[in-house]
Amino acid sequence: MRVLSVALITMLAFSGGSALALDIAALKASLASAPGRPAADQDIDRQRKPAEVMDFIGIEPGMTVVDLIAAAGYTTEVLAHAVGPGGKVYMQNSPASLTGQRGERTAAAINERLAGNRLPNIERLDREVDALGLPDDSLDAAVISLEFHELYRSDNPNAVADFLAEMRRVLKPGGILGVIDHAGFPIHDNGQLHRAEEANVVRDAQAAGFVVQASSRLLRNPNDDRSKGVFDAELRGDTDRFVLRLVTHR
Repeated sequence: MRVLSVALITMLAFSGGSALALDIAALKASLASAPGRPAADQDIDRQRKPAEVMDFIGIEPGMTVVDLIAAAGYTTEVLAHAVGPGGKVYMQNSPASLTGQRGERTAAAINERLAGNRLPNIERLDREVDALGLPDDSLDAAVISLEFHELYRSDNPNAVADFLAEMRRVLKPGGILGVIDHAGFPIHDNGQLHRAEEANVVRDAQAAGFVVQASSRLLRNPNDDRSKGVFDAELRGDTDRFVLRLVTHR
């Protein structure tokens, strides 16, 4: 009985605060039939396998989560369907990313996605990624999709450490940080290619106090030798990608 109790406590500590497992088939159906969801999102689904990836990361109904560097909100909407009406999704973008010609296009896409309160469980968070302004221990999970490499490209030499410290602050004990990114290779200039080495992300996450709970091959593409930039016309959308589930431990 004592062994069972310890196992149960351990399981609950890593549950992210939700008692319901994600229904992959139901999420796929929801994403396929969602009124007003951009057609381009459904085209992207083939490449990104959103239902399977969210299940691997550990997203569950009822969670409070944040989509980091969300851009126009593809992953934000996936999370909104995954956590359901009982959950909440923060959509984070830096104020600077929403200005200028490119930023204005992103802002317009966000406004179109959220128009008419179509996704009522989403709240915009126009703050810096390392200063979210959320209470301590307030999130069950956070997801950064195809953007972690930008932290390595930052002019701030402490960008990665600052980001991970903020994640540790806002995530509950046992909270999840899901990282999805284009896989890099040590011999190449990954910054220029907009890629990240999985080993470097693991190293930095562990140094910041995260436990690397699992790595998935869901989005791996062995035909990508990682020598080309992610915007290469022949490769775009089909890069080799790693998916990590990191868990706070304190």
